[in-house]
Amino acid sequence: MTLTGMTLTLAAATLLISGAAAGEAPSGKGAAKPPTDRRQCFLASNVTNFAAADDKTLYVRVGVKDVYQFDMFGHCPDIDWNQRLALVSRTSSWICDGMDADVVTRTAIGRQRCPVRSIRKLTPDEVTALPKRAQP
Repeated sequence: MTLTGMTLTLAAATLLISGAAAGEAPSGKGAAKPPTDRRQCFLASNVTNFAAADDKTLYVRVGVKDVYQFDMFGHCPDIDWNQRLALVSRTSSWICDGMDADVVTRTAIGRQRCPVRSIRKLTPDEVTALPKRAQP
């Protein structure tokens, strides 16, 4: 076998081995865990509306039918009457829990960043039961 033929044989064997390894399912401790309930996550860019019941609770509509309840760490000035606010994601474009997002609102003294403690997707019955002024 010539040197060129041996090189081609080694290259083909390497491709076959790497292809077989890529097709194997991961197992054991190194296996990737499936993400937690993906329906609870949403893209920040998919937010279409919001409403606040008070200065600690914000309701955010995502798309057409999903509504999420944001509970703030503390009081967030003016979210209950502001016409605009910003939802800032801390990690990526996906928001899955409270630590992923901050709400930024404008007050009389400037911008106020409000950390979110928890986020929860509401059921359709819970959305219907919200007071009219709190429905996004």
